[in-house]
Amino acid sequence: MPDSLVLSAGTLYAFLLVLARVAGALVFVPLPGIKSTPEPARAALAVGFTMALFGRWPAVSPSVVTPGMLLAWVAAEATLGVAIGVALAIVIEAFALGAQILGLQAGYAYASTIDPNTDADSGVLLVFAQLVAGMLFFSLGLDREVLRLFAQSLAAVPSGAYVLNGSSASAMIRLGSYLFSVGARLALPVIALLVMVDVALALIGRLNSQLQLLSVAFPAKMLTAVLMLSWVAALFPRIMVELSSHAWSVARQMTGK
Repeated sequence: MPDSLVLSAGTLYAFLLVLARVAGALVFVPLPGIKSTPEPARAALAVGFTMALFGRWPAVSPSVVTPGMLLAWVAAEATLGVAIGVALAIVIEAFALGAQILGLQAGYAYASTIDPNTDADSGVLLVFAQLVAGMLFFSLGLDREVLRLFAQSLAAVPSGAYVLNGSSASAMIRLGSYLFSVGARLALPVIALLVMVDVALALIGRLNSQLQLLSVAFPAKMLTAVLMLSWVAALFPRIMVELSSHAWSVARQMTGK
């Protein structure tokens, strides 16, 4: 006799709750190019993550589940997933913020290209920073940490048991302030050198007012920024690991672990 696959209502409820948490997080998880991928591919990725966490699915008794209760559980799981995704997205956005601050000072903001993540016109330096941060995200194994974090969150807070509290919101606010701090610290060394270039060009202009320094200022500042970035780039992996550790701690704090 052919075998038949029968799924209980409790299993379907558990799958739906875990999928809501994973899908909410994948909206913001900084996977390079995920914004431009087709909707079926992103849905398949969310389902694949959910099936990989099968051992962590909660045991749901369908006899006590009402439509209103199920809707409230799904909303809570989606809220937790979005909060985790935002915490992880800050890891990439810190590099993008530093590039955005630096791009205008170095003159790269005057040239734009297509951002593969948003399909919008963005500065060349901004797109470059996002691609570098995305490559570091995978090369440092942070993608595996995302799946591990999902498993830990399901163990600490089973699906349907999450309650939003003030400590989670305050932790996200502190992480957001850390985003601006890291972005500014990434850009400040290069900006300080660019200020010295501006001062030097101003002094040369005072010595000889006939010089056309405007045609020299842009190449000088752009070349100086590239040389300084090539020296600072050696610190990018360390900064990425440090920032991601803060993001993991905030995500674990939101799950009460």
